[in-house]
Amino acid sequence: MSETIAGVEIPATTAAAAATRLVETMTSPLLFHHSRRVFLLGTLQARELGLEPDPELLYLSALFHDVGLATPFSDAVQRFELDGADHARRFMLEHGFDAGATEVVWTAIALHTTPGIPGRLAPEVAATAYGVQTDAVGLGLDRLDGDRVAAIVAAHPREDFANGFLQAMADGLRDRPGTTYGTMNADVLEHFVPGFRRVSMVERVLGSAWPR
Repeated sequence: MSETIAGVEIPATTAAAAATRLVETMTSPLLFHHSRRVFLLGTLQARELGLEPDPELLYLSALFHDVGLATPFSDAVQRFELDGADHARRFMLEHGFDAGATEVVWTAIALHTTPGIPGRLAPEVAATAYGVQTDAVGLGLDRLDGDRVAAIVAAHPREDFANGFLQAMADGLRDRPGTTYGTMNADVLEHFVPGFRRVSMVERVLGSAWPR
């Protein structure tokens, strides 16, 4: 039996159900609820903007987008976004998705923290980013129906989400500070980790191995 929240039907495919079980089991309630809200809010934003993402691909993108912050999925040598994208790709190939669909989801997850680019790509990529932006910082919240938003939050509570999410990011990034170069992730470490200092592009250019 399908589940509907705020007028949005949750995909009831075998892969969607397996992904739900995996992410709910292997990540924190905070990240699981956030990921489900990203799907729901991303779907509503897509409707407002006239986009038609594939619901299952958007759902998988949303569910896996932050798993790289969780210990079972994290890799100290690359950005957490890539961890999530790589695990989603592996999951999808194991569940019989073709290369094209898998690449769409990989791209949506890999770019979900990159401003400006996702909105110019496939609907699933754009809708994932819009869902993340709405849930994390409230971007575009004013164009969504208030009753639908309330229904989403009732199903997947926020419960001091801002502080909890920032702490989850700090915990997932503090052991790989070098991966935050050039990203908003450096903002988190700068706030939470004493002694962390971001390296700027200017420093790298001026300090390059080339003679000046």
